[in-house]
Amino acid sequence: MNAPAEERTACVECDLLVQIGELQGGERAACPRCGHVLTAPKADGLTRTLAYALAACVLLALANAFPFIELKAKGLEQVMTLPRTAVELYRDGYATLAVLVLGPIVAIPALMLATLVALLVPLRHGRKAGWLVPAGRFLFVLGPWSMVEVFVIGVLVSLVKIGAMASVVMGISFWAYVGFAFCFTAALSSLDQLELWREIEACTP
Repeated sequence: MNAPAEERTACVECDLLVQIGELQGGERAACPRCGHVLTAPKADGLTRTLAYALAACVLLALANAFPFIELKAKGLEQVMTLPRTAVELYRDGYATLAVLVLGPIVAIPALMLATLVALLVPLRHGRKAGWLVPAGRFLFVLGPWSMVEVFVIGVLVSLVKIGAMASVVMGISFWAYVGFAFCFTAALSSLDQLELWREIEACTP
């Protein structure tokens, strides 16, 4: 007998509907057509994701509260912070660019972390809430718009060029943001989507 449509999961690579049963920690399910891993639940995966998310929240707050980079050249000194970068672009008449710069590296990741924490706390305690489904959808809609890793790589590449023209001092904010990028990436990689949706369905009244 064929499984009902609601018990199947569509492969994100080839759109094949695949029925997935209960998996134990360490097991994984792959698409029989293209081999894409559909789910790989980990032991205490939600708890681990929550821990990484909370650490990322603290580090992101530090990254926005302290100097990010300090440039010294020919007796001139310039100290930049992440919020000030957007402010300076806005003052120069580049409002759209200011939003595009600050949004994917600060605002959107912050929204994702807030949504993730708001989801995981009630799920770990088995609390039922009607807003869990839209919150889960909102989290995965924001995902493609986050550019945390791209920003870190871009900064490192820029430092190679700037270092030849000025003395560069990396501030507390830079190291905090690097730590945030690690924790943010680890939180998302520890999160199994299928496991999350099953937990959400179980806690939806």
